[in-house]
Amino acid sequence: VQLQASGGGLVQAGGSLRLSCAASGRTFSGYGMGWFRQAPGKEREFVAAISWSGSSTYYADSVKGRFTISRDNAKNTVYLEMNSLKLEDTAVYYCAADSLYHRVYVPRQRREYAYWGQGTLVTVSS
Repeated sequence: VQLQASGGGLVQAGGSLRLSCAASGRTFSGYGMGWFRQAPGKEREFVAAISWSGSSTYYADSVKGRFTISRDNAKNTVYLEMNSLKLEDTAVYYCAADSLYHRVYVPRQRREYAYWGQGTLVTVSS
């Protein structure tokens, strides 16, 4: 499975960015997808995830109300719409694909993901 993340860049605080993650190598629609991020000197943390069907989502408290995760199974792509960006959102963002087919809940733990993209850098400036 290959995951290719894109869309990162430099944005001012309060601005918006949309990240994309294109998947290939297995049936995309049967697996949950997630976004994680890692800031310099910090552990990789959960940001958002979406169920395999797209009917359920889950967000970290720090991004709830500002970020929206979505997926287009026809395009094998998951998105992360980021609004009202803050300085503390600066990080490398990674997309990840669930290890379990048709998991009954939205995966939120790193150990539940089997495949990871290369990361895309988001820098929020003041």
